[in-house]
Amino acid sequence: MVASGAFTEDDNLELIEGWVVQKTAKGPAHEYVTGQLEEALRARVPTGHHVRNQAPITLSRSEPEPDLTVVRGERSAFRDRHPGAGEVVLVVEVSDSTLMTDRFKGRTYGAAGLTQYWIVNVAEGCIEVYTTPAPDDERGYASCAVLTESDNVTLVIDGAECAPIPIAELLP
Repeated sequence: MVASGAFTEDDNLELIEGWVVQKTAKGPAHEYVTGQLEEALRARVPTGHHVRNQAPITLSRSEPEPDLTVVRGERSAFRDRHPGAGEVVLVVEVSDSTLMTDRFKGRTYGAAGLTQYWIVNVAEGCIEVYTTPAPDDERGYASCAVLTESDNVTLVIDGAECAPIPIAELLP
């Protein structure tokens, strides 16, 4: 639709399950948490992976723009296309005012087979970690762990755990 001129790259929109959805403005807490987590992930992802900030991914029926993704492959591999589901290792949404929407997106991410989905729930000071995609589950995932400020969250890539991230260091 951008190529046809219906929308521009500056329009604040994303495609979710065939619907064009307007994204909400991001406040200071959202930006702070996104920046903190981006730095933490960049310090931990192994060679052959990279972190993307608010960049589209291509799924079968959607092209969402998660706040952060960890993608398998070098950034240069994506000069002409967005990463697909098989290349996305982690998708993260930071939620300070969009919790219901972000939980709804879990169905989309789970149906696409994305193995890890985190919602950083700023209002409640926790991270919801969704694993084991289950397209028939209303959440999109069979497993959900809620981690609080006293916990660490750990990215898992190909069965190997990366260094844990203290949640307290991420929240405002």
